[in-house]
Amino acid sequence: MVDQPAKTLQDLVRHVGKYPEQAYLFVREGLSFAADQIHGPETPAHKHLHHFLLTQDLDWNDLIAMYHSGELPDPVVSAIESAGGCDKLNRHVGGRELCWSLRDYALQRWGLMARVVLADWNVNQTRDLGRIVFGFIDFDMMRKQPEDTLEDFDEVFNFDDALDKITLDELREKSE
Repeated sequence: MVDQPAKTLQDLVRHVGKYPEQAYLFVREGLSFAADQIHGPETPAHKHLHHFLLTQDLDWNDLIAMYHSGELPDPVVSAIESAGGCDKLNRHVGGRELCWSLRDYALQRWGLMARVVLADWNVNQTRDLGRIVFGFIDFDMMRKQPEDTLEDFDEVFNFDDALDKITLDELREKSE
């Protein structure tokens, strides 16, 4: 079997066709921001385990099952224990959580211009964020949990209310 050439971000942008590359970069960076907001900073052990999962084409559930059955190499077992055990491994962020974190990330980056920047990229509703995420997933550039769906991103918030009507006090709190 011939190996498929690696898919690039530019391939993804061309495939989906609606959003520019900057929108994808924003969502990818924002996912890290969201995971840190929800789960705390990523540890070196998490990075090692994430790399292991990617190279072995496994997900977190596979890793946990292999841990409990004793099938993992010692360095991977050590990384799991260093990360706080199996319960602390998965840094998954659901669609609704991600939308709110991306809102916070946009406000932190661009302040009151966040709505204008996102609109310039054709990102006008939370479903657009979901389409970008699922574009990454379809291109094997991100992974999802079995229960994750595009519908998780539907109408999480109204962009006008969540981005335009924020007060300066709220904005100051988000930047601290």
